[in-house]
Amino acid sequence: MGHWSWMLSRIVRQIWFRAAIISALSIALAVAAALVGPYLPYRFGGELGQDSVGTILQIMASSMLAVTTFSLTAMVSAYSSATQLATPRATQLMISDPTSQNALSTFLGAFVFSVVGIIGLQTSAYGEDGRIILFAGTVLVVAVVVVTLLRWIAHITAFGRMADVIDRVEDAAAKSMVEFAAAPFMGGKPPMPIPGASTALCSDAVGYVAHVDIAALARVANAADLSVHVVALPGTLVHPGRALLRVEGAVDEEARAAMIRAFSVERHRSFDQDPRLGLIALSEIGSRALSPAVNDPGTAIEVLNALHRVLANLPAERPSPAVLAERASVHVPSHDLPTMLVDAFRPLIRDGGASVEVMIRLTKTLAALHDRLPMSRVAIRRLADDAARRVGRTIEDDDDRAAFRAAHDGVWS
Repeated sequence: MGHWSWMLSRIVRQIWFRAAIISALSIALAVAAALVGPYLPYRFGGELGQDSVGTILQIMASSMLAVTTFSLTAMVSAYSSATQLATPRATQLMISDPTSQNALSTFLGAFVFSVVGIIGLQTSAYGEDGRIILFAGTVLVVAVVVVTLLRWIAHITAFGRMADVIDRVEDAAAKSMVEFAAAPFMGGKPPMPIPGASTALCSDAVGYVAHVDIAALARVANAADLSVHVVALPGTLVHPGRALLRVEGAVDEEARAAMIRAFSVERHRSFDQDPRLGLIALSEIGSRALSPAVNDPGTAIEVLNALHRVLANLPAERPSPAVLAERASVHVPSHDLPTMLVDAFRPLIRDGGASVEVMIRLTKTLAALHDRLPMSRVAIRRLADDAARRVGRTIEDDDDRAAFRAAHDGVWS
């Protein structure tokens, strides 16, 4: 995905984008009722009093303002609940939830439509035909509001609850993992040893790499006859002393600036090109559920099931990189699978060692992934052995240790 396509996808997911679009459409509908009426080739036979439309618009304006305020309060409360109970990393997924954005935008748009319609009526901008068109538009807006309100009521009952947060993080992690499995080198060539004489290019900002435009790097490299080695993958913390990429060949200032611009550096990590972040967020949810203050092993087991489904998207064998001809001069490393597995399971092994139910589910999950991912069997077996050692140190009850040992030996022998 190119830089501008990525930026557009980020903008579309912002809450203000839909609110602005729907508000603009509402204003256009109210204004069109005044502009179209005089140009109609016929007149409506019915008569409609100005007060009847105005009364409906006043009722809708006052009610939609209250509903919009309530909806915004409910959304902020759900964000706060997810931050406290699950993980702050899930907040960006909840903010981009399309159902809540549509609800808030529709209520705001109905309020704007009502206000513009009232202003038009008070200034006598609508003729008799215009008032009839405005009435029809009002009926349409009321119908849309009723349908949206019904959907919003059904949605808000689960919005921000633990199961909802886990599902959202799992979906984001699975999407990123599927993209990673399909293009482990992001469309570039596999990495190769970097010559010591190569030039390091660094960012002036301090933050996380959120997106890398491989196509833009390839265009600059081909134009300047350079060979580019990407060093910082999405999710990497960079600073002026850490290289984004290393370049073989003479690099002028224009090419240097263009290649640095291909890296989007932000303050916070993003799920888009970072498959590790989804795994980290899920493990954080499970780790918090296992804290003494919460003590919720059921949530930890749900997280383990989610991690299993996410990692099951990885292929049994790494696919051959699909390198486009124009990107042959860009070498991109791949995310390390053992590191991803550590991100996913080490916090749960550390914090779940005293819960025999969680550890039994964990060792069964690792055994299933051991069969599914032959490339990572050494790392998976290392995690399973670490879990067994921690159970031996932290669980004091002999029956619980025996239950874990039976489950562990049953799947690993």
